Amino acid sequence: MTATLSEPGQDVSSVAPAARSCRLCGSPELRSFLDLGATPPCELFLTAEAAGGAEVTYPLHVMVCGSCLLVQLPPLITPEETFTEYAYFSSFSTSWVRHAAEFVDGAVERLGLDGDSFVVEVASNDGYLLQHLVPRGVRCLGIEPSANVGDAARERGVPTLTAFLTPVTGERVRAQHGPADLVVANNVYAHIPDVLGFTHGLRALVADDGWVSIEVQHLLTLVQRTQFDTVYHEHFQYYTLLTGQRALAAGGLTLVDVELLDTHGGSIRMWARPAAAVGPGAESERVREVLAAEAAAGLHGVTGYDGFATAVSRVRDDLVEFLIDARRQGRTVVGYGAPGKGNTLLNFCGIRPDLLPYTVDRNPYKHGRLTPGTRIPVCPPERIAEDRPDYVLVLPWNLREEIVEQLSYVREWGGRLVFPIPSLEIV
Repeated sequence: MTATLSEPGQDVSSVAPAARSCRLCGSPELRSFLDLGATPPCELFLTAEAAGGAEVTYPLHVMVCGSCLLVQLPPLITPEETFTEYAYFSSFSTSWVRHAAEFVDGAVERLGLDGDSFVVEVASNDGYLLQHLVPRGVRCLGIEPSANVGDAARERGVPTLTAFLTPVTGERVRAQHGPADLVVANNVYAHIPDVLGFTHGLRALVADDGWVSIEVQHLLTLVQRTQFDTVYHEHFQYYTLLTGQRALAAGGLTLVDVELLDTHGGSIRMWARPAAAVGPGAESERVREVLAAEAAAGLHGVTGYDGFATAVSRVRDDLVEFLIDARRQGRTVVGYGAPGKGNTLLNFCGIRPDLLPYTVDRNPYKHGRLTPGTRIPVCPPERIAEDRPDYVLVLPWNLREEIVEQLSYVREWGGRLVFPIPSLEIV
């Protein structure tokens, strides 16, 4: 299917009924923000046996609520379809593990966490973060729906419950383990279609005087840096600080502070507390500064979202033109990484093995499989040194510093790295 970009403000009456009302405020006033056509779910890598069969695709059409401004995808797939068995293991990124360790150091100091404290991480993956609390003697629990990555966490000595967070799950954990002094939710707040139920689950977990820390990609940087490849079906919504504040408030939590992070191309770390624990005007100066920056960029009104689709078209055109020119010149181009964002990029740009014969990934789970939709083989990283390609297209561009170091050996034969986002760059 040829991907198309809809015009900003386009009527969405043809969208499935489930997409016609905002999941946060219930408003029917939804405007088209970005239409990337139809793709398979980004983490459903194909085995060789499945390669001859059909793939199910779903529309990747993002809308913005004209009332509360939440940017969102319709819930066309369920979390159970994506996260019961998951291909992403956080610990394969050394920079992400380092980021988690630095967060733990800061949280211990900020909140005075010790042996009497209790920390819960929701969507704890393979224990990449909580593993740093275990040797400190801080009682902790991971809540992770994917059994396969939860097993990896338990092997690290991180107690892990296999479950999705709901208000009922939160109450059960609280009843069994007590209220949490800190609840961490990194890169999951965008992954849940029931944002209200999930937020109520966070409130159920946290102590009445406790803290909630949420990291999520910042929509401001997504727009400013044309990071459209972070749009995929398991990301149900995309947050400004304003809409994050509104979502938290709907579940009984008050935003009190924010940090701007470089992770995932630009993220926010929202610090919240139960509403009853803070008084009016509790937000920090940093909260006011970030809200002002969003307003200045036009993202506190629906017209500020116009024009993004045009910028996305330019990124696609430049990348495809480079790949076609390289092929005509007899140059070889291979990929590095097989992240979810890469599959959005590959599918929207129509890049298949004729332009990118293979990509490599450090995760053995993906080796021997094919990328969803585009059917590009995923190989071990050693393949690059064996083949000595002219160019390496870096798909997880958000890990640029880490990957430039990992691929430093490409210089030995004069190879160059290609970064597609925010604009084509060859280094």
